[in-house]
Amino acid sequence: MKLSTRTRYGVRLMVVLARNYGKGPVYLKDIANEEEISEKYLSQIIIPLRGIGLVTSSRGAYGGYVLSKPASEIRLREIVEVVEGDCLVDCVKNPSFCSRAETCATRDVWDLLGEKISETLDSITLDQLLEMDKEKHKKPFRKDKKK
Repeated sequence: MKLSTRTRYGVRLMVVLARNYGKGPVYLKDIANEEEISEKYLSQIIIPLRGIGLVTSSRGAYGGYVLSKPASEIRLREIVEVVEGDCLVDCVKNPSFCSRAETCATRDVWDLLGEKISETLDSITLDQLLEMDKEKHKKPFRKDKKK
C-alpha cells in the first residue's frame, strides 16, 4: 500500500504549522523551502485543509498560514481524509460504483482495512506527531561508511 505524495506532503505541511503554532503566520514559501516541496504543489494541498477549517490564512505583510486550533485537537485522520479521501476503494463508500459490490468478498476486506486505517489515524493527534518529529531531530544523523 502506498499513500500519495499529496498526503505525505500535506501531513508534513501540518507538522510545520504545528511547530510554529502560537508564533504567528507562516509563509507557504518558507514551508516549501524548509520541507523541500514545490510551493505551487503546497498551494494546492492547503486549499482543502483550509476548506475544512484546519488552517486559517491571512493576507498582507504579516500574513501566512496558521493552525485554526491547537495541534492536540487535530487528528491525523482529518488531514489524511481531506487530502486523500475517506475510503480506500470507491465501491466501499458507494456500492453503486461497481455492479459486483454486493457479491464481492474483496470489498469486505477493503472496508475492514479502511476501518483499521481510520482507527489508527484517529488515535494520533498532530501534537503527538510533532513530538515524534522532535524526537527524530534530537538523534544525530549517522551515515555508516563501508570500507
